[in-house]
Amino acid sequence: MKLDNRYLLETAEGIDIMLTPAGLGARTMAFVIDMLIRTAIYIVAAIILSFTGQFGLGILFIVYFFLEWLYPVVFEIYNGATPGKKTYGLIVVYDNGLPVTLPGSMLRNLFRTIDILPFGYLAGMVCMLFSVKFQRIGDYVAGTMVVYKEPPAELNQLNVEDAPVQNISMTLEEQKAIVAFAERGKQLSLERKIELAEQLEDIIGCKGEEAVNTLNSIASRLVGKS
Repeated sequence: MKLDNRYLLETAEGIDIMLTPAGLGARTMAFVIDMLIRTAIYIVAAIILSFTGQFGLGILFIVYFFLEWLYPVVFEIYNGATPGKKTYGLIVVYDNGLPVTLPGSMLRNLFRTIDILPFGYLAGMVCMLFSVKFQRIGDYVAGTMVVYKEPPAELNQLNVEDAPVQNISMTLEEQKAIVAFAERGKQLSLERKIELAEQLEDIIGCKGEEAVNTLNSIASRLVGKS
């Protein structure tokens, strides 16, 4: 589902994932920050290795290779984004919302050799301008996209004012399940939340949206929010 430039994906588990693709401006600024970081590291390495002669020159080539090709891959795999992207709240994911893996990251960055043509990443920028998901060529090939990272859901955002007070005896596992249900509330469609909540109808004694509000109320008290 598409809403403006946002994409709502529903998984097989009924979880709604909202993706907001990052535009050319944010990605360009993130690229500039990463370029400055890489340049600074290269300059420092060049100064240090300048005292080691030909051996240092060889090491400097290795440093350049790492900064140019492995820098983005390492950060995307272990952190989801390079420092530049993280500065602007961006993250690299597959176009189905899943976190990017090593093959996807390597493929999207390998195709930067085409995105950079004929100069200054012109091919990549033109591709992004004509893409509804702002994907460059490497993103198309790898099936990835750069999106804004959504903040995690917080239980203090739950609307539990109208929920009835429930004094129910529950096991530790049942309490964990209810808290997990509340934490995932913003990711689940209303229909899916009702479906899950009604599985506890015999315990909480209500159905529909009232059951959802009741579980949210219980979860809020379990974590000390009310």
